[in-house]
Amino acid sequence: MSKYQSDGRTVLTLDAGGTNMVFGAMRGNEFVASPVTLPSNAHDLDLCLGTMVKGFKQVISECGSEPSAISFAFPGPADYPDGIIGGFLPNFPSFRDGVALGAFLENVFGIPVFINNDGDLFAYGEALGGALPEINARLEKAGSVKRYKNLIGYTFGTGLGIGIVMDGKLNRGDNSCVETFCLPYMEDKGTIAEDYVSIRAVTRYYREFSGLDAYGVEPKDVFDIAEGACEGDRAAAMMAFERFGTVAGDVISTAVTLVDGLVVLGGGLTAAAKYFMPSLLAEMRRKIFTLAGDELGRLQMQVFDLDDPGQFEVFAAGESRRLKVYGTDNYVMYDPMKRTGVTISRLGTSKAISVGAYNFALSQLDGE
Repeated sequence: MSKYQSDGRTVLTLDAGGTNMVFGAMRGNEFVASPVTLPSNAHDLDLCLGTMVKGFKQVISECGSEPSAISFAFPGPADYPDGIIGGFLPNFPSFRDGVALGAFLENVFGIPVFINNDGDLFAYGEALGGALPEINARLEKAGSVKRYKNLIGYTFGTGLGIGIVMDGKLNRGDNSCVETFCLPYMEDKGTIAEDYVSIRAVTRYYREFSGLDAYGVEPKDVFDIAEGACEGDRAAAMMAFERFGTVAGDVISTAVTLVDGLVVLGGGLTAAAKYFMPSLLAEMRRKIFTLAGDELGRLQMQVFDLDDPGQFEVFAAGESRRLKVYGTDNYVMYDPMKRTGVTISRLGTSKAISVGAYNFALSQLDGE
């Protein structure tokens, strides 16, 4: 659990979208001011920066205390440690040549400013105040001695975001490039995985599987069709999410192989988890073979759906047994079951990002 759960300091937050910006203030992992929503004006740098100043000032006037820092996520490539945003930014074209956003805001408000990738902050928030402490608490309640320290967060939405937390520390990398969206697609190594695990992928799959000219269909429509709540090709809708899950499982397996931790999923598409989770888990559990014909798992651990009570029971129980120490009468406990699991965010993506931003800022202020 976050050690800042009861901290009295206030941190200003921002959900920076290409259409709107939502400003907030957080204290003790909870919002303490009504959100302020303003148009982003992302096409015009002067207007956009002016909007940020206006939004933060309005939140300061409502939160009842002087803020200790500003901390938020920004979509797209950046030099996050130095607070510089730049590069290919479809939603913020006025930032493409590079903007020292952190330094600008520090100059205006006179307090530290911390900017991170949204996937990073999602994972950090879930690791400190969401999925990770919840799973460990459930393990303790079940009588298991197993505890997890590492968490991989994935967000399914317009893009494919990732964040990695290892032993309570956010892995920002050396170049702010901890990403898997650009991994090669499993069936066409010349294309990127994100094109097959995103909002645009779901709608494209539906058109392909249904054979319909359904260019106005959105992922929510595909979900409603799968649910039988509106007209359309229900089988094609379910196949669309099934295919989405298979590709997602392939990408996630690569991350789990390297990090060896639990996985938490966020983003709007998780509303359709019941349709994509079976194929996602099946891919993570898929068998592969050595050239000598030996069978191995796609992962070197068993994979569980942590939101399924029956699977969680097996996950928590493990295979613990007493193991005699050679040459003595002593015994040690041994659990040979290597295991990981996947769960859906309980905080919600936006709240998790804000919790991550809040905790990151205070940890930096405290020199951690």
